[in-house]
Amino acid sequence: MKNAYFYRLKFIIYMKLIPSLVRENFKVSLTAVATNRLRSILTILIITFGIMALVGILTAIDALKLSITENFSLMGANTFSIQSRGMNYQIMGKRVRKRNFEHISFQQAMDFRARYTFPAAITIRTSVTGIATVKGNGEQTNPNIYVQGVTENMTLTGGAEIDRGRMISAQDVESGSFVTVIGQDIVNALFKKADPIDRYVSVGGSRYRVIGTFKYKGSSMGGGPDRTMVIPVTNARSVFSRANQNFVIEVNPQHAASFDEAIGEAEALFRQVRRLSPAHENDFNIERSDALINMMLGMIGYATIAAIVIGLITILGAAVGLMNIMLVSVSERTREIGTRKAIGAKASTIKQQFLFESIVIGQIGGLLGVFLGIIIGNVISMLIGTSFIIPWLWILLGVTLCFLVSIASGYIPAVRAARLDPIEALRYE
Repeated sequence: MKNAYFYRLKFIIYMKLIPSLVRENFKVSLTAVATNRLRSILTILIITFGIMALVGILTAIDALKLSITENFSLMGANTFSIQSRGMNYQIMGKRVRKRNFEHISFQQAMDFRARYTFPAAITIRTSVTGIATVKGNGEQTNPNIYVQGVTENMTLTGGAEIDRGRMISAQDVESGSFVTVIGQDIVNALFKKADPIDRYVSVGGSRYRVIGTFKYKGSSMGGGPDRTMVIPVTNARSVFSRANQNFVIEVNPQHAASFDEAIGEAEALFRQVRRLSPAHENDFNIERSDALINMMLGMIGYATIAAIVIGLITILGAAVGLMNIMLVSVSERTREIGTRKAIGAKASTIKQQFLFESIVIGQIGGLLGVFLGIIIGNVISMLIGTSFIIPWLWILLGVTLCFLVSIASGYIPAVRAARLDPIEALRYE
């Protein structure tokens, strides 16, 4: 019974001594870092640059992903489009059948819209030009305006929103009216602070009355609503007609859950419109609104892996530098280690002291690197027009890496210091 009480008391005393010993070693480590200021600063900077490069690159990649997501959301959520496959080509000198690469005509697009019974909003559009100069109010834009002919449901399928006025109506499409809805870049270039509604603009020699403006989107990619001018598709077809004018059908199902079902029904119907027999392959493409963004995000995923590898290589260099400096520290403080051992310090205490010193240096460098990396990443984020990003995952990764690097870099020097013979250490010059 007495023995049990003795061992219990010894355990309590031992548990109380551990925190004080840890605190003492931590204070000694901080003193050593402060005493060897230049060496500590250089080591911290090595780690800082490594973590800054890793967190900065990964934050910038996150900003790029956000920018891509925001810009492609302009296509509209849960929207798919039916498009022609493009052009004829040859395989082994044999020309592929022309019918498999025909453009989608206006009649086919309108036929599809009339016969498609699935609950959905349908827009038919055609590209007029992507390098138009729009004139009005005595001013003109740069030759980078995207002019489109559209039907009335563009705001449902294209992701654009009306800021002032109204959208092109079914009556405008039916009559081929000379009306237009313009983006904010056009408004700013032509009308400054004036109200553009019911003013006139001209493009390609034709005058159009402005009936609405799109909300500012801040798109950093070409073709966004800010630099877009839309006119009724029937007007575009008659005023800007050309041979083999191609039309695109955009469909936005009312219920997102039935998206795949809507695509299947659209594909079957358009095969009928194109008069394809069961033996023929599709001579058109169905593009999902999320297909391109997923492809681009997948490509950026490879860039993320490459950035992590480059960052890890940089961190490895920082680890080697930290280990080298810690070994130098052990050599320089050999007499100090001998003195501490001579007055009763255990090998584990010496080892703990040097590990703490390595961890302190690593964490200071890591936190500073994370902070600078976030700033650099968000500077890039500002340049591409996205919001401020706090990359919690990369912050956690940076701090964890610094801790692991500190342990790995400080362990060998700490073991070396702990194994020093006190007598030989006291003789060291």
